[in-house]
Amino acid sequence: MGLIVLLGASVIVAVTIGPAALAPADVFASIAAHLGIGEPTLSPLRDGIVWELRMPRVLTAAAVGAGLALCGAVMQALTRNPLADPYLLGLSSGASVGAVIVIVLGVGLLLPVAAFLGALVALAATLTLAAGASGGRAGAGGSLTPTRTVLAGLAVASVFGAVTSLVIFWSATGDSYREILNWLLGSLAGTDWTSVAIAGGAVLVIGIPLLTSAKTLDAFAFGDTAAAALGVHVGRSRALLLTATALLTGALVAVSGSIGFVGLILPHGVRLIVGSRHRALLPLSALAGAIFLVWVDTGARTLFDPRELPVGILTALIGGPVFALLLLRNRGLR
Repeated sequence: MGLIVLLGASVIVAVTIGPAALAPADVFASIAAHLGIGEPTLSPLRDGIVWELRMPRVLTAAAVGAGLALCGAVMQALTRNPLADPYLLGLSSGASVGAVIVIVLGVGLLLPVAAFLGALVALAATLTLAAGASGGRAGAGGSLTPTRTVLAGLAVASVFGAVTSLVIFWSATGDSYREILNWLLGSLAGTDWTSVAIAGGAVLVIGIPLLTSAKTLDAFAFGDTAAAALGVHVGRSRALLLTATALLTGALVAVSGSIGFVGLILPHGVRLIVGSRHRALLPLSALAGAIFLVWVDTGARTLFDPRELPVGILTALIGGPVFALLLLRNRGLR
């Protein structure tokens, strides 16, 4: 409940921060007017700043942060790898290929669709390669094993990354370089209510079922054999959960670009406080991720005014040192 209250307060306060100073009362007045509660009290300019510029961006940041953190917690349980994140299956690289292609073709309006389709292609390639490594089955004992899935994701990410570089080198000209770089670094600039619908809808449609998988993820913590003994259909459950996280990540990447480290560091931070039981870990990670990205994006658009940093730069500056600490903490892993 504390995190829910903090998230609501963060959204309201973050909307007030920017070159045009606003008060929380202005935010509430704009929301009330657009919900048909009472008469409009703000000028058209101030109402536009709240409702058309800042509110969609802040809500998109909250949805993307929640989704990435939730996917990170699920991925770390499924792969039993504390350094796993939502982009482990090559999804970011696949989405990047789709986004870069439409940018160089000059049809940037199709960027969310192209990024999502690219992520789906990367997912299909990763799962096909992981299954093929087991002689055409879904993994040893009929399941997608963590090791094969991770290695397949790394291979797919390398290939799609090379394709992205080739497209940029061969075709990008003029301002398309800046637009491509901005997307690859992760940015929430230019988000609108359509972005809110895509990111928020994906979190609701896919995230809620993921929250109900807590018992299954707890079983995976003991290994595949123990999970099977507890009644979990290991192969089917892992494939369904991997597909769900991939679809959610693809939808989020489509509206925000590649924002790293959110899905890596937030689940670990929450786990240090509440433990590893996924009934608490999953929803708290989502709430913490939403709050985190709201404030990091607020910093990205205001700290260096009039310039705006891609939010992925700040998440990397924060997440990089944390990632290094995780590596040192888990240096005994093989």
